[in-house]
Amino acid sequence: MSTKIYTKTGDKGETSLIGGTRLPKQHVRIEAYGTVDELNSHIGLLRDVVKDTETVASLLQIQDRLFTIGSQLAADPEKNNMKLPELYTEDIQVLENLIDKINTQVPEMKSFVLPGGHIHVSYCHIARCVCRRAERAILRVAENEKVDDIILIYLNRLSDYLFMLSRWLVQELKVEEKPWKPKMSK
Repeated sequence: MSTKIYTKTGDKGETSLIGGTRLPKQHVRIEAYGTVDELNSHIGLLRDVVKDTETVASLLQIQDRLFTIGSQLAADPEKNNMKLPELYTEDIQVLENLIDKINTQVPEMKSFVLPGGHIHVSYCHIARCVCRRAERAILRVAENEKVDDIILIYLNRLSDYLFMLSRWLVQELKVEEKPWKPKMSK
C-alpha cells in the first residue's frame, strides 16, 4: 500500500517543522527552506542541460547539500530529536576548489558581465540569484534563532561557484560574454 502525498494538515495555511511545531506557511523559516528547495530545483534544471560529467557530479553533490540545509531549516531547533545530516567544512572546500579550477580556465574579468548569452548560462545566473535570496532569507531566520554559520558560508560560496560556472559555460558553449557598459550622462 502506498502512502498518500496529501495530509490535509496544511489546508489552513500552516505546516509542521520536524519536531512537531506548527508554523504559518508565510513564516520566515518556511520561506527560507522553501527558497532553498527552489534553488535545488534550479540546480536540477542546470544539471539536466549540462553535458560535462564532472560538472553534473558536482551539481548532484550540491543538490545533496541543499537537501541537508533544507532539513536543518525544517527542524525545530528546540523540539527536534531526529538525527539530521550535516554540512562540513570540506563541503565548502569542495566549492572553493571548483571555483579555483574554473578561475584558471576563464579569462580575467575586466568588468561586470551581463547575465545571458545562452540558455544554460542564464540557468546558472537564475540559480545564483535564487541562492542569494536563500541566503538573505536564512539571515532573517538568524536574526531571532540560531542558524549554523556553515549554512550561510556554504550558500555564499555556492553563489560564487554558480557565477564562475556561468563563465565557464560561456567558454564551453563558445558564446560571447557581454560586459556591462554603463550608460553615463554626458
